[in-house]
Amino acid sequence: MSAAPVNANRKSPIHLRATLAPGIAIGPGKADLLEGIRDTGSIAAAGRRMRMSYKRAWQLVEELNRGFREPLVESSKGGPGGGGAHLTRTGDIVLARYTRMREAATTAVAADLAVLRRLLPARSR
Repeated sequence: MSAAPVNANRKSPIHLRATLAPGIAIGPGKADLLEGIRDTGSIAAAGRRMRMSYKRAWQLVEELNRGFREPLVESSKGGPGGGGAHLTRTGDIVLARYTRMREAATTAVAADLAVLRRLLPARSR
């Protein structure tokens, strides 16, 4: 796999961060990490794609898993067959709903963003 950063959730001009409860939030970074785990089957590989340390990626996974009733990511330790990680059904739902909310927010503000961009100097557009 390539070490290029994951940007699927950052293509949007809107950076949506949803606070679900005190201390429990999901935004572009956590969504990108979940997407990377889904795509690579590895927390370490997902972190590398984002240029994030392995430790930080694990911290975010643990934070996500603690914040929901059911874990979003399940992992298995390495060994002869190697370890790995995958999104649980709940993880798939959280990622899909976050992506849907981000897309809806982007659509909702598109006209206003267009007006604001027209107010920028030509060199900024």
